[in-house]
Amino acid sequence: MFKDRLRSARIYRGYTLQKTADLLDISLRSYQKYESGEREPSLSLLTSIADLFNVPIDFLLSRDAYLNSLGVSVDVPPEGPPRHPKPQKSRQVQHTLLSDSNEG
Repeated sequence: MFKDRLRSARIYRGYTLQKTADLLDISLRSYQKYESGEREPSLSLLTSIADLFNVPIDFLLSRDAYLNSLGVSVDVPPEGPPRHPKPQKSRQVQHTLLSDSNEG
């Protein structure tokens, strides 16, 4: 989906949400809506996004079969990291819990 490819390209290029919005000359909230899938950009903004991230528009639109038929490869992974990683207990907490259970 567009929102996933957009997020993946941004993260791969090392841009923050704010920096991306600034470079595209749009508000942070507008950019967040594109990345969350609430809105879709205009054609002119889509072109600017593709230029900024140095990817074909077809990549952003998930037209992989078409790109493959042309022999075009893109260095950005199609999917970025998980949106909301699960919090993990620190090693110290886990170690303490294990030590307490071994003492009893």
